[in-house]
Amino acid sequence: MILKPVSTVEALAEALRTRVLSGEIPAGTPLTEQELSALYGVARPTVREALAALVHEGLLRRERNRSAYVPEVTTADLDDLMYVRRPLEDLMAVAVTGNRVLAAEAALDRLAGLDAAAPWADVVACHMAMHAALIEAAGSPRLVRLYAALAAETRLGLVRLRDVYDDREELVAEHRALLDVIAKGPLEAARRAVRDHLNWRT
Repeated sequence: MILKPVSTVEALAEALRTRVLSGEIPAGTPLTEQELSALYGVARPTVREALAALVHEGLLRRERNRSAYVPEVTTADLDDLMYVRRPLEDLMAVAVTGNRVLAAEAALDRLAGLDAAAPWADVVACHMAMHAALIEAAGSPRLVRLYAALAAETRLGLVRLRDVYDDREELVAEHRALLDVIAKGPLEAARRAVRDHLNWRT
């Protein structure tokens, strides 16, 4: 397997992404080029490119004449996010119920296998991969695109779950139960399970 070289910009973006998605950088905290340059020992243009990449992903926000910062995802934001996600995931349930989604199971296995000391960003990545695999299994490119448009806010919202799930095994068990009912059906039970799953604890 050939490994792709990682540029300094990519390495810095990944380091910042991990800190954002682990909740180490609170919402609203300004990320100044000067401070990050000094902290990571890289040139300011490198910092600028890394920040731009995370702004493009939606993990950071940047307004005119202001430093980049982590946007706050409020309870109202989460409610609205779930309002939009529910019909998309219901379409997934209708399309997928009765089938095992091996890619989703693999993502959940990765989540279950994470070391207790792994950063919360790794939990977020596995969680997102599991849900994305379910959406992709529906076989609709447009559904995938619509769902992907919500990815940044979903990832930021998942940061809040860090304080809700002290025991990661509980998170794994909830998702295992969801995958089981989707695989076995019946359809109405799967649709109900998907709906209930999107009532996030906050």
